[in-house]
This record gives sequence, C-alpha cells and structure tokens, in this order.
Amino acid sequence: MDLVPALEEPLKKVLGPATAKVMAEHLGLHSVGDLLHHYPRRYEERGQLTHLADLPMDEHVTVVAQVADARLHTFASAKAPRGKGQRLEVTITDGSGRLQLVFFGHGVHKPHKELLPGTRAMFAGKVSLFNRRLQLAHPAYELLRDADDDAVEAVETWAGALIPIYPATAKLESWKIGKAIQTVLPSAQEAVDPLPESLREGRGLVPLPEALLKIHRPHTKADIADAHARLKWDEAFVLQVALARRRHADAQLPAVPRKPAPDGLLSAFDDRLPFTLTDGQQKVSKEIFDDLATDHPMHRLLQGEVGSGKTMVALRAMLAVVDAGGQAAMLAPTEVLAQQHHRSIVEMMGELAEGGMLGGSEHGTKVVLLTGSMGTAARRQAMLDLVTGEAGIVIGTHALIEDKVQFHDLGLVVVDEQHRFGVEQRDALRGKGKQPPHLLVMTATPIPRTVAMTVFGDLETSVLDQLPAGRSPIASHVVPAADKPHFLTRAWERVREEVENGHQAYVVCPRIGDEEEDPKKARKSAEDEAEKRPPLAVLDIADQLAKGPLSGLRVEVLHGRMHPDDKDAVMRRFAAGETHVLVATTVIEVGVNVPNATAMVIMDADRFGVSQLHQLRGRVGRGSAAGLCLLVSEMPEASPARQRLTAVASTLDGFELSRIDLEQRREGDVLGQAQSGARTSLRVLAVIEDEEIIAEARQEATAVVEADPELKGLPGLRTALDALLDEEREQYLEKG
Repeated sequence: MDLVPALEEPLKKVLGPATAKVMAEHLGLHSVGDLLHHYPRRYEERGQLTHLADLPMDEHVTVVAQVADARLHTFASAKAPRGKGQRLEVTITDGSGRLQLVFFGHGVHKPHKELLPGTRAMFAGKVSLFNRRLQLAHPAYELLRDADDDAVEAVETWAGALIPIYPATAKLESWKIGKAIQTVLPSAQEAVDPLPESLREGRGLVPLPEALLKIHRPHTKADIADAHARLKWDEAFVLQVALARRRHADAQLPAVPRKPAPDGLLSAFDDRLPFTLTDGQQKVSKEIFDDLATDHPMHRLLQGEVGSGKTMVALRAMLAVVDAGGQAAMLAPTEVLAQQHHRSIVEMMGELAEGGMLGGSEHGTKVVLLTGSMGTAARRQAMLDLVTGEAGIVIGTHALIEDKVQFHDLGLVVVDEQHRFGVEQRDALRGKGKQPPHLLVMTATPIPRTVAMTVFGDLETSVLDQLPAGRSPIASHVVPAADKPHFLTRAWERVREEVENGHQAYVVCPRIGDEEEDPKKARKSAEDEAEKRPPLAVLDIADQLAKGPLSGLRVEVLHGRMHPDDKDAVMRRFAAGETHVLVATTVIEVGVNVPNATAMVIMDADRFGVSQLHQLRGRVGRGSAAGLCLLVSEMPEASPARQRLTAVASTLDGFELSRIDLEQRREGDVLGQAQSGARTSLRVLAVIEDEEIIAEARQEATAVVEADPELKGLPGLRTALDALLDEEREQYLEKG
C-alpha cells in the first residue's frame, strides 16, 4: 500500500474530526501541508503587549494584557426578573489603552474565579462598540501563568520568546491553531523544495523545511525575517513560473495575421470621426495593430481610466480584423453593459454598422447583439449571422461562450472588465476560432505594474492615461452625515440644482432592500444592541427622496434583481433624459454612459472599496459639463474608512488610488474577485512592498521555463505548480 506523503495527510487523521471540520469550514485548511502554510499574522513578544489603543472594529483580535479590575453586577432581566441576571465586567490594560471584557449569564462563573486583578492572559474575541466604548463580549482566553505544575503545558506551548498570532475565527482561537501546528510541525522536514538549488543558494535563501520551522516557532526576529524572505520567493516564483509557462505555451500557438485593408472599413470609420485620436490612443492602437499582424495570438491587457477612450481603441482593432476578413467578438460582464456597448458602437459606426442592408455602406458590416435573455427568434437570427459571416462584429455576455454559438472565422476577442472573467472562460472562447483568435482584455480599474505582473502576468500591458478632449473634471467631496447633518441637506439641494440646470443625477446605495429578513438576525440580544445598522437600501432611499428632499423630480430605481427588460427600459428612460434621478446599486459601476448625468451621491460610501468608488464616480462628468461626486458617510472623522474616502475625494488619478487601496486592504481583496483562485492566495507576498521580488522572480521564471518548459529537471517545482493549479481549478469550478 502506498504511503500518503506526510504533507498530504488529511487533518482529520492528525487532529481529530472536530478540529479538522472547523479548520476546513472556516479556514479552508484540509491537509497537514495546508496547515503548515497557515502563517502567523504577527507575533507577540513575551512582556511586550499589543497596543489596545489601536484595535480594529469588528475584527477577531488576540491581545495579551493584564486584568486591572473585575466587577460582578446583578440585574433584573426578562429571563431573571428577580435580579438574578449576572454580568461580569473585566477591564484589561496593556499600558497603551484599556479594554472592557463582558461575560453574561452562566458564562460568568469561570472567569469570575480566574480573571483576578493582576492576572496576565491572552484574550481573543470580536471587537465591538458598546456605549461608545470598545469591548469584547465573551472572549476566549488562555492564562499565561508561571511554571507551576498544572500550567506546564500552557507555558511550554508559549515558551518561545515570540508568540505567533494566527489569522483566527470565532470558532477557533489563535492559540488552538498554534497547538495544532505544534502537532504537525515535525512533518515540515518532508516539505519538497520548489526552488531550483542554484536560485536558492544564489540568493542566500534558507531551505523550505527550515523556513516553515522559523515562521511558526521563531526564537528571534531574525528567524522571522529569514522565513519571510524565503516564503515570499516561493510564492512569487511558483506563480511567475505558472504565468511564464502559459506565455510560453501561447507563444507556440499559431494565429492568422490580421492586417487591415488600406482603404477598407477602418479608413472609412476614421474618416467619419469628428475628432482626432489622442496621442495615447494612437500609440496603443499601434501596439495592438503590430500584435494583430503577427502569426501568434495577441494577448494584451488594455488599461485605461474610465472615459479614456478604451472602447474607441477596441472598436478600431475590431474593424481592422473585419477588414482582414475575420470576425470580432466583444464580451461584457452584464447584459446592461452588452446592450450599452452595442448601442454606442452602432452609434459610432453610423451607416458602417448596416452592412448588407439597404442604404448601408459598401464597406459596412453587421453588428449583432447576443445575450441570454433575448427572444428565440432574435437569438436564432444573430447566431445565423455569425455562422455565415454576415455579422463582422458581435457583442454579448457569457452567452457567447455557449457550445451552440458558432463563428464563420473568429479573429479577435475583446473582453471588457477582465476581473469578472476567468482564465478558463477565455480559453473556452478561444476554442471558437479555426485557429486561436487574438485577445484584447480591457479594464478600467487601474492596476499598479506589479499587480499587473501578478494577476495578468500572461498578458502584455498597454496603458491609456490621457483623457480625451472634452471630458470634464469631477469634483469630489466627503459628506459627513453624522457629524454635520446640514451637509447632507445641502447635498440634496445640489442635486436639485443640477436637475434645474437640465442635468441628471445618480444616487448609489450598497443594497437593494427587498432581501428576506432573517429572523435569527432580527432578534437582537442585549450584547448586540450596538450592532451597526444595515447598509442603506435602494428601495428605501428612493422612497424617502421622492417624498422628501427630491419631491417633484422623476426618481426611478435600478438594481440587479430586476427583470432584464425592466432594467433596459429604466436605462433607456434615463439615457433619454426622461428620468431626473436614478437610485441604483453598483449595477451602474461599469460602462453606463449618460453624458447628461453630472452628479452622483454615494450613500454609505465607506461600504465600498476605493477602486469601486473610483469606477462609480467615472459615470459622471462624461459630457461637457463638470461632474460632482458626493461621498456620504456616517463614519467618524478619525476612522480608516473616512481616511479612504478623503483619499478618493482628493485625487482623480486611478493609479494613485489603486496603490492606496492595496496598501490599506492587502491584495487578497483587491485581487479577490480578480481571478480564479491561486492568484489571490498570496500569504506572505505583498504586491506593493515586494515589487522587486516579483520583478526578479518573473525574470528567473522566464529563464527557467525557456530552458526547460516541461520542468523535467525540477520535480519539486512541478509539485508546487500542480498544487497551485489544482487550487486554481477548484476555485474556478466552485465559481461555476
């Protein structure tokens, strides 16, 4: 019988089913190897305490502190009317600040005996706000005693000078994870090293087993630094090898070179343009046309600020391919967006989009729309136009990838908003061509160079960073609704003023408002009464505005759960100027283009990410009138959320904002929706700080893959790569 390698051993065999189940469900850890790669978030030094002064709200924290004071209160409650309810309040301190712990009911007896003034312990729980003070309700705790007999185990577990603090959950505290790691740590000796020896020695990196030991059981700060340096290289290098292999494989693929005819559709289109292209658009177009002319598929990422004219550049590339006898497909993430692109492309092309119709241009071609909610007849006609080659350009949603859709000769695929579109979907569409089509991916989310190397490392990058002439600046302001309610009143007056001047406005809310109320959540206990209120909802706000500050204006709603026809009808009325104010969720985030909309009010703006706010803001100021964006928040001035909003209000530079975003949120969230799995499972690599490591790892990876594309001589690297790709595939399948 084959022995399971130590690192693949399932955790339920090693730790028992109960602990293994919590680890699998809450932390996604299944094997010994997974657990060894669950690294500490930080380390507590014995005797040096966490600063209670800067605890984050609503997060699970672990603090080491001393009990300053403990009081037991008895009170009358519904359950204990005779005054028999008990509440234990314990104040702990670490010199920098104080924190209140509270225990209720039957949970008070043990802590009442153990948490005496002067006792030191580790406490873990979720930080909440109660009566304007930070507190932990029912925290788990582990006493840190001196070495008397019954506490030997506790002391041994925490005997290292540095106590590792692990990313934990309510169901599994950091020290329990630490004990589990203690159990599996001996297996680290069997970890297979993915780095080629020459690379490891050349860069002075410690072997993998040693790095795992040092990250979980460091004796000194230098141990932690050694481990981090090594594990960062692993992550960067294995990821870059995966991308280098994909680039290498793509470069081997054949493609049909597509060169536009000298006086064909593209020239006819350029002659119609009422303006000249910006230098940036010309430069990027040249890069794209050079790629299209080669006999390997283009794989290019086109980054451009909202409104920098990406659609124009993409359309010219599509026309060039149609000129050369091929077809072009443009994929949008939502139906609303596909319809918008279709409308704007048909408008830009005029009679050139009426090829084959009476009155159409001789150079023209058919531009068809294909989405999931189209009627059968329209859909059948669109598919017929594609298979016969009658339609040179098709715009659609993921419906384009379905098996039934056949092309006459697919030459170029343009994907809009890449971060909503996985690698496998790209591959499915790629299989539609006789030979692999050229690929152009567009994103309006500005991505710093290294992130582009990490997330889109298999694509070459072009950047459009000038705004076309005629686009107006957008003024952004934070509206502190709680501190200064009259600012909010003024915000609605500003919206009225815009409408009176003949313009329109958006109001964006985080939630729809027709969600089912969960009865469990509805029953709030005494401890929860300081819970944050739920995010503001479209349906409620629209109602309040129509009856209150915006009464007399035509207010409509738009959200993702509406029927596609209703959504389209609302968008058409708004685009036609029949609706004054559109109250919507983030469905308007991408691609909605109504030049007459000049104002946007974002409610609970602190609940959106930086890049999302930037995207949303890009929906106004698209015409000749200046744009106004008001970020409404009830968060206190000193909070990180408010600082984020101030950053968004202070600059229109998306690249600057994406840096701020990354520094504040860690990459996981930024790349979160970005990609299928493994790209986001960066554990120790920080995309912004480790810029040099990523760039160097990319060079090393490219060299390794060119010398040995199958990695025959590097079995350890192959194993690590397989694990990474399995994780990717698994994540992709889960997303379905």
